[in-house]
Amino acid sequence: MSQPDPDLFDQENNALLSARTVYNIESGDANTYRMALGELINCYDQLMRQTRRLIRRSDRQEFEMNQLNHRLTDLANELEHRATHDSLTGALNRAAVIERAQHFLAKNDMAMIVLDIDHFKLINDSFGHPAGDAVICGLVECLRRTLVTPGEIGRVGGEEFTVILPQQDYLQAQQIAERMRVAIAGHDFSLPNASRITASFGVCWMPAGADFGTTYSEADEAMYEAKRAGRNRVIRADQILRWSCDAAKT
Repeated sequence: MSQPDPDLFDQENNALLSARTVYNIESGDANTYRMALGELINCYDQLMRQTRRLIRRSDRQEFEMNQLNHRLTDLANELEHRATHDSLTGALNRAAVIERAQHFLAKNDMAMIVLDIDHFKLINDSFGHPAGDAVICGLVECLRRTLVTPGEIGRVGGEEFTVILPQQDYLQAQQIAERMRVAIAGHDFSLPNASRITASFGVCWMPAGADFGTTYSEADEAMYEAKRAGRNRVIRADQILRWSCDAAKT
C-alpha cells in the first residue's frame, strides 16, 4: 500500500492545532497561552520565509522561461530568414522570389525587373571571386537605395537579380529600372583597375492571375535582348520586336 504524500506544512498545522486547543481551554494560565502563541509565531515566521523563497524561485523560473521563449522566437526568425534570403547579399533567394511573386500575382497586377551584371565572368577571372562577391553586394546596395516604392529584391542566380513591383505598370517599372541602371553605372565598385560595372535590364508586366513562370520568362527574354542590343540598357518585354527590328536595320 502506497504511503500518502508528506504534508509540506505539517509543522505549521500542528502548531495551529495546538493553538486552537489552548484557545479552547477556558481556565488556562497565561504561560500556557504565551507558549502556544510563541510556537504559532515561530511557525508563521517560518511559513512566511518559505513562501517568499518559493515566490522568488517561481519568479526566477518564470523569467528564465520568458528568456527561453524569446531565444526560441529569435532562433525561429533567424532560421526563417536564412531559408528565404541569400546568405551573401541578404536579398530574397530564388525560392522566396517565386513565392512572393506568386502571392502578389494571385490578387494584383505586377511588374518584374530582371537584371544581369555585364561581363561578370571577366571580373571573377581577372580579380578573383572575393572581388566578384564585393561587386554583387555593391550592386544590391545600389538597388536598395534606388527602390523607393514598395517592392522586393531577389538574387535568382550568380549574377542575376529580380525586382518584384506589385501594382506597378510598365512605365513605372521602366523608370525604376532606368534609375537602377544609372545608379549601378555610376557607382564606384573599387575594382583594382578602377573599371565601372554595368547591368542589363529586362522589364515585363502581368495582370492579376498570371503565373510566375510566364512573368519571369518574359522579363528574362527582355533582359537578354538588352544584352544583344549592346548591354547597359533597359528593354521592356513589349518592346522586344521593335528593338529587334531596329537592330536588324543597323
